[in-house]
Amino acid sequence: MKKYAIHYLLLILILFSFQTNKTFAALEIDVTEGNIKPLPIAISFVRDIQNKDEDLGINISKVIASDLAGSGLFYPINPKAFLEEIVSLDKKPNFNSWRVINTESLLTAQVYYEENDRFRIQYELWDVVAEKALIERELFTSINKWRSVAHVIADAVYARLTGESGYFDTKIAFIAESGSKINRIKRLAIMDQDGYNPRLLTTGNDLVLTPRFSPNSEDLVYLSYRNGQPQVYIYNVDSNQTYVVGSFPGMSFAPRFSPDGMKIMMSLQEGVGSNIFEMNLSSFEKRRLTNTSDINTAPSYSPDAKNIVFESDKSGTQQLYVMDSQGNNVRRISYGTGSYSTPVWSPRGDYIAFTKISKGRFMIGIMFADGSGERIITDGYHNEGPTWAPNGRVLMFFRESPGEKGGAMIYSVDVTGYNERLIDTPGFASDPSWSALLH
Repeated sequence: MKKYAIHYLLLILILFSFQTNKTFAALEIDVTEGNIKPLPIAISFVRDIQNKDEDLGINISKVIASDLAGSGLFYPINPKAFLEEIVSLDKKPNFNSWRVINTESLLTAQVYYEENDRFRIQYELWDVVAEKALIERELFTSINKWRSVAHVIADAVYARLTGESGYFDTKIAFIAESGSKINRIKRLAIMDQDGYNPRLLTTGNDLVLTPRFSPNSEDLVYLSYRNGQPQVYIYNVDSNQTYVVGSFPGMSFAPRFSPDGMKIMMSLQEGVGSNIFEMNLSSFEKRRLTNTSDINTAPSYSPDAKNIVFESDKSGTQQLYVMDSQGNNVRRISYGTGSYSTPVWSPRGDYIAFTKISKGRFMIGIMFADGSGERIITDGYHNEGPTWAPNGRVLMFFRESPGEKGGAMIYSVDVTGYNERLIDTPGFASDPSWSALLH
């Protein structure tokens, strides 16, 4: 336990290092138990003086609190414990009244209504210990985008207090599943990262699999079995327009965008095996990257597009390999017991996440790009399909539950293995893909 806890402490110090000019308290870690002590934060909105919508500020504050609490790094203090009511942002808070209730950070905000169903929100983040303002900003937007504003503010708070970029103002593409387990209907869907605003994008008449966001979050590439034939499609989220990338002989698998969004990479079946190809989305020309009789599939680019990780059974079981962007210098990076699949490179370029199957256990793990430092983040009955948050510090995956009434559900977990959470979806859900930040 002591060895694990020390290792955990080092990880947290790396992940959430603070800038040298910050005077507020860092996130505390219990080394004995290997746990994070969440940072207490109070969120106080000025009461609506225009009396237009008393609930708007309250609703925004609730979403901010939910985002921060959901990260596992913050503890939003119950407003019923507040000793001071913030009545104006023109006056500094009474810091003593916030210290009494053990507040370390204080977020204050005020909503101002504008014409044409728009509003302006002014907010400030305070270091209660140092009695110092850390953020002073304002945002303008339409009323119907209030949840997005809440996520943007939560991202700003998260970034300022952890030194890492946030991940709350993002979307998740996934496969929405319904019906009996032996005849499940699968539809392409999208939702906010916290499970709100789910939207079905396809009818369910055709089987759809493996959606992946483009780098700009405007498009999704996915596989569809329309008319019984596997085809690769691109769906534009804003226009709701779909077009076919190509129809290929045999089966195609696991399409994914390049970091610049100009190409996609996929696996195409050839005889008993499959090989990895790259397609230019302007010319639709294909380029072969592997040429073997093995099963080579599930490719994922490094953030700089100089390398590609993929899975292959060339050693007898599915293992992870890395090659350069031209398909050369292939080297195996996974050497643990069991098989490895669905690798995906972190947006930061440091880790590769994967699914591992060993002795009947399905695990989600991470390793460095050279294969060192393998760590299992979570395991269970059937875990699969990791996807990274844009800051590279949180993962989502799906877990299949057993039995006739069982199905897939999406979970999130910190890269350290801390704070595993179920994401609320209308029904069963699988194959999550995390978008980039939307602001």
